[in-house]
Amino acid sequence: MKKSAFLLSLVLLLYTQSCGIYSFTGADTGEAESFQVNFFQNQADLVEPGIDRTFTLQLQDLIQNQTSLSLANNNADLIFEGEIIDFYVAPITATSENTAAQNRLTIAVNVRYYNTLEPEKDFERRFSFYYDYPANAQLVGGTLETAVNEIYDRLTQDIFNAALTDW
Repeated sequence: MKKSAFLLSLVLLLYTQSCGIYSFTGADTGEAESFQVNFFQNQADLVEPGIDRTFTLQLQDLIQNQTSLSLANNNADLIFEGEIIDFYVAPITATSENTAAQNRLTIAVNVRYYNTLEPEKDFERRFSFYYDYPANAQLVGGTLETAVNEIYDRLTQDIFNAALTDW
């Protein structure tokens, strides 16, 4: 009995040693200990006040909640920066009277990711996502807040996956 318990303990020890650090999110932060998210300025033609700050904070929160990395203001191991490059509304479906039945808000961000410990993982990439809403709804207040939050949830997760997972 003692021999089998010893063997089981040895196998478990070797298994956990060979796997490295495991994250339930699939994040691979390597040897990194810190990250920083620089302010994403809104450079879109249509400027909606506050969406730049909201995006920056949502990206920081996602990384902080899904990794053990520490948030830094400068000299971090992992750096995210970029700008909001598109914010626009377009009709996507029409009624029989040739008016819009649904509109689509699209937001795109350009992201530059730097991994100071593993520069081969650096990238610059455009990410975009959209939210559809009824044409008779105004894109203000709760509708705007819901739209921006849903778009940012998807964008920040896509950025996280591109930078810190092999998905």
